[in-house]
Amino acid sequence: MPDRLTIVVVEKDRERALLIVESLRASGDHDIHVIGDEAGLARAISSRDPDLVLIDIASPSRDVLEELTLASAPMERPVAMFVDESDDALTRAAIQAGVSAYVVDGLRPARIKPIIDAAIARFQMFQQMRTELVATRRALEERKIIDRAKGLLMKAKGIDEDAAYALLRRAAMDQGRRVADVAEAIVTAAGLLS
Repeated sequence: MPDRLTIVVVEKDRERALLIVESLRASGDHDIHVIGDEAGLARAISSRDPDLVLIDIASPSRDVLEELTLASAPMERPVAMFVDESDDALTRAAIQAGVSAYVVDGLRPARIKPIIDAAIARFQMFQQMRTELVATRRALEERKIIDRAKGLLMKAKGIDEDAAYALLRRAAMDQGRRVADVAEAIVTAAGLLS
């Protein structure tokens, strides 16, 4: 995250919005935008492309959470939601919508900085986990393709698994490509020939 954050504050009440903005300014030099209307929230948030979204709302409705899901598209930025009362179903819905911090008992100016820090840290942790999950899935898919290509080579050339892998590696080195790319080409070609 950059040192100077672009922050969108979603707050209907003008006086409360000003209090939040003052608290945010006291915590650092931020580019702050206030959205007072929940209608079209996704569009309003997306148009500003903030680093962080703060939502102060007494009791979030399903509509607000749906808008939030659209606005976080999904999980593009940390979102801290301040609510007055706890509700298990809404808490789950908020987390599923991409909320990084769900704070019950409303927003207090002294708590803003630590909550922002926690929301950003949690968001970054989940982003890293999502990135690792994508990489792991990709590696698994590549492993499956390599295994299929080895099977095709073993059958076509009458060689064992180690020899088939060595052939894939040698072809990849000769062509300056990755083993998975060569394996995918073999699987694709075999599919066309069968």
